[in-house]
Amino acid sequence: MSIAADPLFGIAVTVIVYALFLWLQSRMSWVQPLLMTSAVIMLMLVILRIPVEDYQKGGSWLSFLLGPATIALGVPIYKNAEQIRRSWRPILGGITVGACCGLLSAGLIVLWMGGTRDMAWTLMPKSATTPISMEVSRLYGGYPELTAVLTVLTGLAGSIIGPPLLRLCGVTDETAIGVAIGTTSHGIGTARVLKDSEWMGAVSGFSMGLTGIWVSMLALPLHLLGL
Repeated sequence: MSIAADPLFGIAVTVIVYALFLWLQSRMSWVQPLLMTSAVIMLMLVILRIPVEDYQKGGSWLSFLLGPATIALGVPIYKNAEQIRRSWRPILGGITVGACCGLLSAGLIVLWMGGTRDMAWTLMPKSATTPISMEVSRLYGGYPELTAVLTVLTGLAGSIIGPPLLRLCGVTDETAIGVAIGTTSHGIGTARVLKDSEWMGAVSGFSMGLTGIWVSMLALPLHLLGL
């Protein structure tokens, strides 16, 4: 058995490369560890001709940890529950508008550009977390595997572009930033803003959860209306 087929290989390579980019990020703020780690590992697999299946023997263990990591985002929500309750109106309003706009804009743009309904439903649930977006895509005729990729890319783009874009637009309120990032960029974006502020992370995590519920609920009437 080759070294690459050992489950420890996938785990070790991923952790080492990610730790390296985290170290670089502490010195160069523009470095994006998640995006660059993915790119380096894909390049390494291609150059060394390592089968993805071999890498996944270890990588799947790290994927399993996504569940506990997502649940851990509930800690800042719990710690800030009272403050979230006091601000429920603007938070809920922002989440509702964001979820509706995310679904409708994605679907209508695809159809306007000549895409099929299948492709529209592949893209529409991208703002929800991956398990929810894949299931919504599957139920309404999309391509779940492609939806998963688009969902991850959405989270990455939001975590990279979102905070500086909001600052450029003059948005400085932490509640507004948390709602915007959580509604559009789910777990990846939430982890990003949590580094800046526990309150932003709490609002973002809360928004991420409710966005998943809204996307699931809004998908059915939109489908029945012929979208």
